[in-house]
Parts: sequence; C-alpha cells; structure tokens
Amino acid sequence: MYFLGLGLILLAMKYLETGPVANWSWWLVMTPFALAVAWWAWADGTGYTKRKAMEREDARRKARVDKNKEAIGTLQAKKRR
Repeated sequence: MYFLGLGLILLAMKYLETGPVANWSWWLVMTPFALAVAWWAWADGTGYTKRKAMEREDARRKARVDKNKEAIGTLQAKKRR
C-alpha cells in the first residue's frame, strides 16, 4: 500500500512538474507501481494476505469471547485462582 501511495505522489508531482521529480524519467516515476504489483503477487502467492486476515479474525473472536465471559463473570473467577 505504501508503494501505491508513493507512486501516486510521484505521479502527481511529475504531472504538475513540481520539485525535482519534474526532471526524472517516467520509468523512475512509475517504478513504485511495479513494486506494488510485485508485492501483491508475492503476498497472495505465499499466503501472507490470508494468514494476516486469519490472525485478525482470531483476535476479534478471542476479544468477543473474553468480553462475553467477563459479562457473565466466568473470566474473573478463573483469574482469582
């Protein structure tokens, strides 16, 4: 996501001809977009994206279970022992 944001900023600077980016080659300005595509291909290919999504779901599930246990008083009973 950072590569995409950087690419958009560089693209805007090149288009508006501001700063040192105005003198850069278009290939250099478009490089962050290629890096973003490579990152997404790697993340999807290795399962990184799915693994992170499962970790977030597990954390939400554990928080929900702990909240419900605390609401009925069973979580505090286990902590006292």
